[in-house]
Amino acid sequence: MYAIVEIAGQQFKVEENKYIYTHKLNSEEGAAVEFDKVLLVDNADNVSVGAPTVEGAKVTGKVLGHVKGEKVIVFKKKRRKGYRVKNGHRQHFTKVLIEGISN
Repeated sequence: MYAIVEIAGQQFKVEENKYIYTHKLNSEEGAAVEFDKVLLVDNADNVSVGAPTVEGAKVTGKVLGHVKGEKVIVFKKKRRKGYRVKNGHRQHFTKVLIEGISN
């Protein structure tokens, strides 16, 4: 059983007892979260497609922690001008364990 869920503007394919990394959520570690923007639910042979969302479907999860992604280097240069700028960025993510999918 899996579902397609919209979380913080992004779509994720989620399954029970698996975890995902989403953009940072305003929830504490160990807190329960509920996502109700379910776009599709596949339960064996029964597929429910929403228009735009599936009515009454919910995905519940638990926040496992807040982590940082890998560093991305941003390097800017203009040739023959002596202009060079090097910056780094690490995106904040929230690790969420998917506990249940209900129709």
